[in-house]
Amino acid sequence: MYHVKTLNKISPVGLAVLDPAKYTISDECETPDAILLRSAKMHDYAFNPELLCIGRAGAGVNNIPLDRCSEAGIVVFNTPGANARAVMELVLCGMLMASRDVPGGMNWLQTIADDPEVAAKVEKGKSQFVGPEILGKTLGVIGMGAIGYQVANAAVALGMTVYGYDPHIKAEFAEKLSPEVQMIDNLDEIYSRSDYLSLHAPVNDKTRGMINEAVIAKMKDGARIINMARAELVADDDLLAALKRGKIARYVTDFPNSKTVAAEGVIAIPHLGASTPESEDNCALMAAEQTRAYLEHGNIKNSVNMPGAYLAPGSKVRLTVLYRKAEDIPALVAELGIQVAASVTESRGDYAYSIFDLAAPADAAQVEQIRGVEGVLRVRVIG
Repeated sequence: MYHVKTLNKISPVGLAVLDPAKYTISDECETPDAILLRSAKMHDYAFNPELLCIGRAGAGVNNIPLDRCSEAGIVVFNTPGANARAVMELVLCGMLMASRDVPGGMNWLQTIADDPEVAAKVEKGKSQFVGPEILGKTLGVIGMGAIGYQVANAAVALGMTVYGYDPHIKAEFAEKLSPEVQMIDNLDEIYSRSDYLSLHAPVNDKTRGMINEAVIAKMKDGARIINMARAELVADDDLLAALKRGKIARYVTDFPNSKTVAAEGVIAIPHLGASTPESEDNCALMAAEQTRAYLEHGNIKNSVNMPGAYLAPGSKVRLTVLYRKAEDIPALVAELGIQVAASVTESRGDYAYSIFDLAAPADAAQVEQIRGVEGVLRVRVIG
């Protein structure tokens, strides 16, 4: 029986894939084999020794201490693409709000709600919220992953000229990209050509604060920035200064903070990118399926900290080993005389992962010998 702990409300659609005959699911379990969560912060979470994996029902994993998980041999999954449609639709909404200042107009209406001459005042005051159509305008999309390519295609369908940037675009997304999307390998060109700029990059040392004073200076006067990716991609002080002097017309963000939440020129959305029932179902389903595949078969897909590996179910007994790449576990398994029917070994960064289908069960002493190797993080016998 596997024990799964939920740190947030997880869609029943996802939980339904975990067979009640094999799984207990609770938000109070003290010794879980797996944890499913959405936005709960785990940086101060004390890992129990039995914890094998963490499934994040969403793409971002900045709420999970990845380094600490890796050192403990805990596999962390996310669900890339599961909420892509929902985020794409919010990007389109953000572009329209940035153009027409719909939020500003709605807020203004509240100030005259008690006036008996509302209709007359609307006709007199509406001109302050005039804004451009997006037809014929230029959109730059930075990051052409599961969300970015859909944004680009949708913008083409709406009559925009679209430029995309992604030096590492995956084939699966490139194949789905509209031929009218023009891929550019120079970010400066994206910045200088775009009336609208949509950010879809991950946060790392290279991208943190990528939209800063120097970059903004290269952009068109009156450009509009849509950020449904991560707040950290934008240098807040530089952006707010650009809004104040009119260099940037609007900034739409799904990740407001104390500096941007009420700033003039900012349209702040309360992290609604994935807040659709369809998206929540998709994310929960993917997270649960990946968790089940790892617990029951040792297969790893969409891990953010460990190598991906798949071996079709074969023999009744499976041995899996997570370890530092410097170790040669396949050689050790052979040296110990463990009979292997099929195997796969994959590596990523400093870590490696091996799955062995055994022709005959390994004895406890052999398993303990593997577990005792200094660089070995986790050994499991499944079956």
